[in-house]
Amino acid sequence: MSRFIVLSILYVVLAVYGFQAFKTLFKSPLMHWTYIVLFLGALIFLTIKVITYDPGDGFKGTAAIAGSIFAAFFLLALVLGFFLLLEDIVRLIGFGYNKIAGVSDTDVGFLPSRRKFVSGIALSLAALPFGALLYGMYRGKYNYQVLKYELEFDDLPDAFHNYQITQISDVHSGSFDDYKKVEYGVNLVNEQNSDVIFFTGDIVNNRSKELEPWKEVFSRLDAKDGVFSILGNHDYGDYAVWDTEEEKEQNLEDLKVMQREMGFDLLLNSNRFLEKDGHKIALVGVENWGRGGFKKAGDLQKAKEGVSKEDFKILLSHDPSHWEDVVIHDDYHFHLTLSGHTHGMQFGVEIPGWVKWSPVKWRYKYWAGIYKEMEQFINVNRGFGFIGYPGRFGIWPEISVITLKKKGLA
Repeated sequence: MSRFIVLSILYVVLAVYGFQAFKTLFKSPLMHWTYIVLFLGALIFLTIKVITYDPGDGFKGTAAIAGSIFAAFFLLALVLGFFLLLEDIVRLIGFGYNKIAGVSDTDVGFLPSRRKFVSGIALSLAALPFGALLYGMYRGKYNYQVLKYELEFDDLPDAFHNYQITQISDVHSGSFDDYKKVEYGVNLVNEQNSDVIFFTGDIVNNRSKELEPWKEVFSRLDAKDGVFSILGNHDYGDYAVWDTEEEKEQNLEDLKVMQREMGFDLLLNSNRFLEKDGHKIALVGVENWGRGGFKKAGDLQKAKEGVSKEDFKILLSHDPSHWEDVVIHDDYHFHLTLSGHTHGMQFGVEIPGWVKWSPVKWRYKYWAGIYKEMEQFINVNRGFGFIGYPGRFGIWPEISVITLKKKGLA
């Protein structure tokens, strides 16, 4: 609570400072009161949610909305305040120089036009991230994108040439608030008519009960060779408050049962073989393994038991740091790894062939899309859902469609 109080004080100071720019540009009292009401409203909304917050519920629903609206206004005030502070520093330096040089203020004069220009620039720049955050909450979080890739391999079994995979990841069903939009996304997955569907973890935020309202719609996922899944770091309930350890363990067991009831073949440090026309490829699935403080339940050695080095292998592993730290160095050579986890931070800029940026790149080297290292591929799916910030901007929810190709075959 003390940190929230400090943050609120800083918010008020920035809002008051930013108000100076607003007054410079808009002379109408109505506009002034609009600014005051909106900034105070965002603070009051978040304060109510902080006071009534139940850690067991997680940061979702109206709590996430309140936090995101507050963040948008905080960012707006921060940018406004930054530019006005720079302008005030320039004025202060100029004032000091004039005093030393013996130049009177009347000779130099105050430049209100400069103040208005700086305020206009500040407000314009501040409006960009402010508008982006709000748009992401209103439209971006269900703006599903189908991204298609073709990957070539020397040793792909001939029968699997043109074999098509659809991957989704990071559903975070506890964050959803629009059944029709989610249903549209599931239908879009099925419309790809892929041979197989892979789900790479985080089907809930914390608790298995979050999946209940969405169980039926996700059970409609259908592919000729089946739907396979793994667990992500959120699926273990590590970020929720439990009365007993037994309750937490039961939550995980319930989640496993629900996935199987939905028709998902859940791989828990285990493997399967996909067969076609007498040929086969190995499908290996590990539990979550993440760098740093993330759960390391994934056991690659156990998961690949019964798989030979010569088999063509697809690995499902939620966290791309597992691929970077462990998988690509394994002597089994996993041809293709499918991951998620990063969400692309749900915020960034992507212009194919030109720009690909998100703040998450400072945490993860492999954070979105296809990468190749040591003759092994990984696809880091940007995620189907959202968590924390209840929106997406620039990094849209993704359905990955990957076609496997055998080099030399048409």
